[in-house]
Amino acid sequence: MNGKRTAKGSRRTEAARQGRADFARLRRMTEREIERTSPPELADLPADFWNEADVVVPPPKQAISLRVDQDVLAWFKEQGPRYQTKMNAVLRTYVSRAKTVGKDRVGRS
Repeated sequence: MNGKRTAKGSRRTEAARQGRADFARLRRMTEREIERTSPPELADLPADFWNEADVVVPPPKQAISLRVDQDVLAWFKEQGPRYQTKMNAVLRTYVSRAKTVGKDRVGRS
């Protein structure tokens, strides 16, 4: 072994597997607390809104080094927290469209 600590078995790795939600705290919350702390855009959803919802587990991420133009990076950072997630969403949309319309037509109007 090289003496470096690995993440295997660490609390951080366990937390990464579980995501960011504190399910124990959420289970203890009353409906009133949930409504009080929810974003306003969720306030008037119909009662059956989530009835046919599917749980979607996002695919695993891979860390890479990516060179982007300074102005592009600055714009995404100005959008607020999780700018890398937003950049990934833009790339995912591009890939999805490329698969739908064909490689030779992506980016053309």
